[in-house]
Amino acid sequence: MPRLLHLDSSADLDASVSRELTRLFVDTWRATGSDHTVIERDLHRSPLPHLPDAALHYAARLRTGTEWPDPAAEGLQAELIAELTGADAVVIGAPMYNWSMPSSLKAWIDYIHVLGTTVPFDTSDAPLAGKPAVIVSSRGNTYAPGSPGEGTDFVIPPLVQVLGTSLGMSVSVVTAELTLADRLTPLAPFADLAAESLAAARDAVRNLATSLAR
Repeated sequence: MPRLLHLDSSADLDASVSRELTRLFVDTWRATGSDHTVIERDLHRSPLPHLPDAALHYAARLRTGTEWPDPAAEGLQAELIAELTGADAVVIGAPMYNWSMPSSLKAWIDYIHVLGTTVPFDTSDAPLAGKPAVIVSSRGNTYAPGSPGEGTDFVIPPLVQVLGTSLGMSVSVVTAELTLADRLTPLAPFADLAAESLAAARDAVRNLATSLAR
């Protein structure tokens, strides 16, 4: 029974582009078979508490003798890691907020990135190696090569570093740019480019959901 973990982090509950695209991914995933299930975790509607103890960065065997995190926090961490490891694929809505990811998504990253548990350290265990992760990112302006914003996207690079390089997941990225072209006057001349970017993102999401569901 193929299982998808669906994460959203946008604070916009009505017109979010990242939410539209992750929902399209979920709907496409479900349409491929009646046995395709989805675990939904909305990090904005039900935000996680910030990581309360630095000891949670490490598996229990790697902690010092003075590090004893709160059992409730350990339980929440275990729940989040079980959701991730138990899924066959992950889709993550990651809009750009002030050149970075929403703090709600960063909190999730801090819980699931654990040396010796999800990150290989003193053993060869790599429970997430090869698991597909699709990052769906939206941003109001453009950060394409050659644009003034090139190199200032701090959403996708850290997510690829954590999920791909550190956890060993197979990461795909879908972006929709210029999402504020219909709202901010200086970006209005780029409305056609915004529409093209969104259309391409929709196609990419459908194709990824279909291929991963198979």
